[in-house]
Amino acid sequence: MEQTVKQFRKRNAILSCLRCTHVHPSAEDLHRMLQAEHPDISLATVYRNLSLFKRQGLIRSLGAVDGIERFDADTSPHVHFICTGCGRVLDLPQLTPPQSLEAEAEGCSGCRITGCQLTFTGVCLSCQQQNQEELT
Repeated sequence: MEQTVKQFRKRNAILSCLRCTHVHPSAEDLHRMLQAEHPDISLATVYRNLSLFKRQGLIRSLGAVDGIERFDADTSPHVHFICTGCGRVLDLPQLTPPQSLEAEAEGCSGCRITGCQLTFTGVCLSCQQQNQEELT
């Protein structure tokens, strides 16, 4: 019984941590964030639970950013921006992926589209400013 309680406490802590951040962390980032409150949590536990949450539709993977998978607890349709300089991932809540794009994709492919993740890439303001400072 004690093991089950610990398991759910850690599972809930992982999901809560992901829901409370907007930095789109990796599993390693989440592990570091949880260490203070749960020093006995293993990286394997974080990975295992992230996989479970993905299967349950509670979170989504943004794919690899600089070779490391990043996660988002916001599963609503929204747009992301990924900085190719620093790897920062930002939500762009003012933009919504157009539903017409999904219909177009279905028409072109003959497939049933169940979702769309729209991601822009480029250089964030911070990296632009840093690059500008380096040039002067």
